[in-house]
Amino acid sequence: MNTEGPCRILLIGMMGSGKSTIGQLLSNATGWPYLDNDELVRRSRGATSRQIVEEHGEAQMREAEADALALGVTVATPAVIGVAAGAILEAADREQLRLGGIVVWLRADASELESRSIGAEHRPWLDTDGGSWIRDAVAEREPLYASVADMVIDTGTGDAEASTAQILDRLHRISACAEIR
Repeated sequence: MNTEGPCRILLIGMMGSGKSTIGQLLSNATGWPYLDNDELVRRSRGATSRQIVEEHGEAQMREAEADALALGVTVATPAVIGVAAGAILEAADREQLRLGGIVVWLRADASELESRSIGAEHRPWLDTDGGSWIRDAVAEREPLYASVADMVIDTGTGDAEASTAQILDRLHRISACAEIR
């Protein structure tokens, strides 16, 4: 965990776990900028994840997400960064997460993630049999998320405001984040 210097919060978790919503709430509460993976992909590749998948395939999209993570862990601090759900799959990306800031895993069970995610325009991999894909991805990724997480927040129950308050409470105890207002 990065406990020296300014604070960079890296939000990880499956699609539908609340990264974008909680990231914006953390930004509002702290006054720090929030950069979402989708924005970072556009900055690094000039296209959306959906466009990259449709034009170049999933492997190119994963590379774009790795580029977005590399960009996110180098932005000026303090900052809140929403990380692509699939970035956890590559060992090099897991190492970037470990070194890049305080990693907060937003965790929810597969059924909750499915209800939040199916049908979203920016999630093309869910267009066909999304529920099965989510269950399989959760089973594969949970141990990887756990391996890099400095804190775990259950977002499957309660609301985003309560999850944000939990994160802020825990961050106050970390010296790197003492500047939280």
